[in-house]
Amino acid sequence: MQSDPRELGQFIPTHYHANMLNDEVRMRGFREAIDYLVPKGGRVLELGGGTGVLSHFAAQRASKVWCVEFNPDLVSTAKALLQKNPNGNRVEVVHANASNWLPPEPVDVVICEMLHTGLLREQQVSIIHNFKHRYLEKFGGQLPAFIPEACLQAIQPIEQNFLHEGYYAPCLQFQSPVATQARSRELGQPTVYQAFRWDEAIPMNCAFDNTVDIDQEGTVNAIRIITKNLLAILELHKRSIDWHNQYMIIPLPEPIEVLAGDKLVVSFDYSPGAPLAALTDNLLVQHIPRRILEQQFASSL
Repeated sequence: MQSDPRELGQFIPTHYHANMLNDEVRMRGFREAIDYLVPKGGRVLELGGGTGVLSHFAAQRASKVWCVEFNPDLVSTAKALLQKNPNGNRVEVVHANASNWLPPEPVDVVICEMLHTGLLREQQVSIIHNFKHRYLEKFGGQLPAFIPEACLQAIQPIEQNFLHEGYYAPCLQFQSPVATQARSRELGQPTVYQAFRWDEAIPMNCAFDNTVDIDQEGTVNAIRIITKNLLAILELHKRSIDWHNQYMIIPLPEPIEVLAGDKLVVSFDYSPGAPLAALTDNLLVQHIPRRILEQQFASSL
């Protein structure tokens, strides 16, 4: 299933990028990670530069930054904004497709934020996967560091209130990961279905076929998709600089009444960058009551 090119982030309006500039959690995380990973006097490549803000952060430490952007409107915007900010002269804005452009010389760090919940819609996986092969063919040696450094994805069973002023609307929706979600009741802990580093082998599919534990009695009527981006891993400090994409809430066709100790069998398989429907249309959830699990355990003794 192919994505519409207009949905990949290249041509979203400039005012949408202003919303990203106003996302203080996102901005603070990337700035801290860039300050940590970009060496003084180093060289940086940003793929999908948007308004140029992440290239600006990099330019405060790097001697040279290439900011690659495909949308001509954003190319003009980035050039104009960078001129208004310190060390903007260190950034070269390149009007090109990030899927096939390479810098003229090796770089220390690659920044790429073409990310959507579940790694859907946007092309981070294919862009970085192809970049690594092309970069090593041209320069050899070792790969640069990547920002984000790693990705972790999880699913969580929830009871979601889909009633809006008396109007029942169980439809796909997104939530802020940093706000209290009064409409969501967590019935189990998040279960990780994918974890990888961007400088290592990148999985070319996102899949899960396993059980999820239920911790509380309630009605599972939705699955929450969590995508956590580890922008930088500070091994000496035993922590990471994290940024979450918005949580995605997928309603189930039929609610499932559950008790603590029950399990759900959850399965799905989709390609990164595919439309949202690639996940929502093949998500399967089956209920295994606790009493059945107890019977199975007793019969195995």
